[in-house]
Amino acid sequence: MFFSRERVEIKTLDQIRVMRRAGLVVARALAAVRDAARPGVTTADLDAVAARVIAEAGATPNFLGYHGYPATLCASVNDEVIHGIPSDRVLEVGDVVSIDCGAVVDGWHGDSAMTMVLGPTGPIDLDGFVRGEQDGTGGHAPDVALARATRTAMWAGIAALAADGGRLGAVGAAVETAVELAGDAEGVEYGIVEEYVGHGIGSAMHQPPDVVNFRTSDRGPRLRTGMCLAVEPMVTSGSGATRVLEDDWTVVTSDGSRAAHWEHSVAITDAGISVLTAQDGGRAGLAPFGVTPVALDD
Repeated sequence: MFFSRERVEIKTLDQIRVMRRAGLVVARALAAVRDAARPGVTTADLDAVAARVIAEAGATPNFLGYHGYPATLCASVNDEVIHGIPSDRVLEVGDVVSIDCGAVVDGWHGDSAMTMVLGPTGPIDLDGFVRGEQDGTGGHAPDVALARATRTAMWAGIAALAADGGRLGAVGAAVETAVELAGDAEGVEYGIVEEYVGHGIGSAMHQPPDVVNFRTSDRGPRLRTGMCLAVEPMVTSGSGATRVLEDDWTVVTSDGSRAAHWEHSVAITDAGISVLTAQDGGRAGLAPFGVTPVALDD
């Protein structure tokens, strides 16, 4: 079912439940990638981990073959924002690694992304990190702050979807406000990538409407039951300007600054929102915003 503005696809609750199954496959794949990530492994190694998890679940990767894309994951390192192609690149201590992953179950899609900062033995705990630690990770405080700010901005955008009678433009406003607050707290000015945005998701990976990560004068369509949306801010430690490398996929920051990328797929139901690609349905991430998500796994 579609409604008129940009032909936004409206899902039934049964269809959303299938998307939840796809979302959980993606969540497990990203968790396995995080467990495997450490200095000395390659981005191709991480791609193989995700491919195995998706195959074992009986799902299919939605990135592989998409407009000719050659891998299961997008693995973007340091100044790479999105669409980095997994390769024999060896990861090192201090790398900022953004992983984007998607899967399809029975024709319905899930899509999610996360950013890691690598310490000596693996990803640094963004929540447990204390500036100035003497365990070899203290020098990475700016990158940890960037990854954490981007994650918070994503959850702020998702929380905006829970407003009764809300409009989609509230997501971008919430994301930009969260990025500004985080920058003020760190004494820096973060950049928001504007050329690449979130999107509708469902029977295809990318659908209308666009979900921007910044304030606009357009309030956007009214939020309604059955909409499923991918909220995915991309934030940099410098300018938000980007360029595409010669491989025609990898997007990098124009000024060489580092970038972070977080994403979740979210459903709007009669009872509220549910984060389809979060293992807990979004409970932990939404709690600071006073939002309780709907459970779809009962």
